[in-house]
Amino acid sequence: MQFIRDIHNACHAEGRPAFSFEFFPPKTPEGEAALFERTLPELLKLKPDYCSVTYGAGGSTREKTLGIVDRIQREHGLTAMMHLTCVNSTAAQLGEAVDAAYARGIRNLLALRGDPPGGGEWTKVEGGFEYSSELVAFLKQRGGYCIGTAGFPEGHVACKEGREVDWRRVADKINAGADFVITQLFFDNDDFFRFHDFLTGECGVTVPIIPGMLPVLSRSQTRKFCEMCGASLPAKFFTRLEATGDDDAAATQFGIDYTVEQCEALLRFGVSGLHFYTLNKAHSTAEVARRLGLGKK
Repeated sequence: MQFIRDIHNACHAEGRPAFSFEFFPPKTPEGEAALFERTLPELLKLKPDYCSVTYGAGGSTREKTLGIVDRIQREHGLTAMMHLTCVNSTAAQLGEAVDAAYARGIRNLLALRGDPPGGGEWTKVEGGFEYSSELVAFLKQRGGYCIGTAGFPEGHVACKEGREVDWRRVADKINAGADFVITQLFFDNDDFFRFHDFLTGECGVTVPIIPGMLPVLSRSQTRKFCEMCGASLPAKFFTRLEATGDDDAAATQFGIDYTVEQCEALLRFGVSGLHFYTLNKAHSTAEVARRLGLGKK
């Protein structure tokens, strides 16, 4: 499988943005069957460049994440990235996890601090890492991987010192060896533009900074996500979402239309790629991608 940094370089040479998306490990056999029999085949029609698979709180889905990434690469030939978090893991345990990934041909890792199970306070494990920059450095020293990291256009919800302090920590992760940044969801492009300009201007960052996009599916679900991750709901977005009420079909269509508007502006700005949080559903991401003309030609 290709390194994701090389994929972005190739897309840049072709004059197009990279197109990628994220899955989470399903909790049931039925959910896994739906992912592989419906969602993934539908998205593969669009010829994406790569995908990623999340890692449950505290590493709770490690084996399932490994299995899904492995299966996507073996059965479908699509480069897949495994998320990896510091939560509840020593450096030795993380080393075992990345060795297991390497043995299965997984060469792309998204290095994250991660959130503690149950939403409690963050606590470093004895023998583990306090910050994701330490995990990035650990992976870089081992070698053989392309390393991604997360960025937060509005600042990380747990960072009390202000968003620019948090943004400098993103630069620290890049300096430690991260090859690209994928952002948390956001609904106001100005937040991304400020984040991007700070990193590239103030911090001299040159790696790809990839917007993470969420085509919303329901009003209640969107509120929950934003409360958890600290993303704000701009007035224009909030008013239009509230107007859908409890009509999830209307919310889904609004999510598609709004995401297309966001992405068009981001593409005019010159982003190197777009990464979609699919929630293991194909319809919205596929419709947005078709309307934008994304994917390999």
